[in-house]
Parts: sequence; structure tokens; C-alpha cells
Amino acid sequence: MYQHTINLLEQHMLQCPSKTLLHIDCPGCGLQRSLIALLRGNLAQSWHIYPPGVFIAALLIFLCLHLLFSFRHGAMVLIYFFTVTSFIVVINYIYKIITHQI
Repeated sequence: MYQHTINLLEQHMLQCPSKTLLHIDCPGCGLQRSLIALLRGNLAQSWHIYPPGVFIAALLIFLCLHLLFSFRHGAMVLIYFFTVTSFIVVINYIYKIITHQI
């Protein structure tokens, strides 16, 4: 069942409007493939496809846990986590521009 769900996600991935219309990667290009690789248990491949994907997945997991258990300083941790993740997304995008991977 788990494998079937991952295959279903893989078959129904959304297309990036920026990539489709402008032929330019957006800062989030690669996130879906990265998360699918992470769901398959392949951390190295996920990191290679889109490094911020690992941080975004961890942020979402912590958010769900905080909503379930209401951690004492969970909101502050989420703010820091979101800030670091956003910074990593921007740095990754700048790196892709500098190295002409776009």
C-alpha cells in the first residue's frame, strides 16, 4: 500500500508553471522529486535532487507534531525552523544561478 501511494504521487506530479511557461526553474523546482526520494528512504538522492527538500520535510513533520502535542516553545521553534529553511531555499537558488544549473 505504501509503495502504491508513492507510485501514485510520482505519476501525478504537478508541473512548475515557471518552468513550463518561462523555461526557468523556480526556487522550488525539484521539491516533489526530492520528497518522493525521501519517502522511498533515499536521503542521499533526495539531497542531491533538492537540498531544501529535507529541511521542508522536517519542518512539516515538526509542525504536525506541534499541532498534535502543543510543545511549550513549539511556535518559536517553528519560526526559527521556517527562517532557516527559507534561507536554505534562497541559498540553493542562488547557487543554481551561479553554477548555471537553471
